[in-house]
Amino acid sequence: MDDMSGVNRRVIQWFPGHMTKTLRMMEKEIRNVDCVLQILDARIPLSSLNPEIERITGGKPHLYVLNKSDLADPEITKQWLEYFKAADAGCIAMDARQKKSANAIKKPIIAELSALLERRRNRGMAGARTRVMVVGIPNVGKSTFINSFAGEARAKAANKPGVTRGKQWIAVDDFDLLDMPGVLWKKFDTLETATNLAFIGSIRDDILDIEELACGLLSSVRGIYPQRLLERYKLDADALELAPYDLLLAIGAKRGMLVSGGEVDSERAARMLVGEFRASKWGRISLERPPQMAREEDDDGLEED
Repeated sequence: MDDMSGVNRRVIQWFPGHMTKTLRMMEKEIRNVDCVLQILDARIPLSSLNPEIERITGGKPHLYVLNKSDLADPEITKQWLEYFKAADAGCIAMDARQKKSANAIKKPIIAELSALLERRRNRGMAGARTRVMVVGIPNVGKSTFINSFAGEARAKAANKPGVTRGKQWIAVDDFDLLDMPGVLWKKFDTLETATNLAFIGSIRDDILDIEELACGLLSSVRGIYPQRLLERYKLDADALELAPYDLLLAIGAKRGMLVSGGEVDSERAARMLVGEFRASKWGRISLERPPQMAREEDDDGLEED
């Protein structure tokens, strides 16, 4: 159990039929919108950046939203904002559940569309409504964002993937928002991407091995935030040297998750761990760093060797 990746390799090929339908719908509707607002998860910006969506929407003005930034490491989020800015991409960080923060997105949307809006004014179309396609992976917070943006419940929202299944046009002030269903892509580039998506709940839990998922999460987090695990589960530093599955058992024992014979209920412990991570009980954690930062860290490591 030492090599726990967190998600079974077969999931990399997982692509429900309704997602094919969504991509086709997106290809059709992209002609009817003025810009694209792509919502990413601030904890895993690259893993939540769907290349299929990028391909379909590439010709439109684009704004990236690092949502759930209240759950992510604020210093790492700043680095991600700089990363997108350096790539000449519009990007802001926000927590869609906070109405004030969501309303603040109207200004950057207008900024991204300034050239288009200027052309409209020149053609006597001032005041024409701005059509925005809202896209992203499952469970990234698209519908929650739209509801906050609108100031009322206008789109179905839930803390699980697959709630939005059809397109919804929603009028808010001078905007027409097109809420598209969350969509993954046909084949993930790496197992790490699939695992990160599983960690945040963008892949349905019922097709995953929850113990593998928990072990993968422990393996990732102990490498970047070891102190968080020690403090949360009252562990000795030596516990960090355990294999992931043994660390899971040690945490389950600390929480008293025992069955007859004194053995740890590993499945119960795994569900607890994943649930606490998603609820940000471990503190604000970012699982991905911008590529440039990752390269610099690797270079430093090579120099030390």
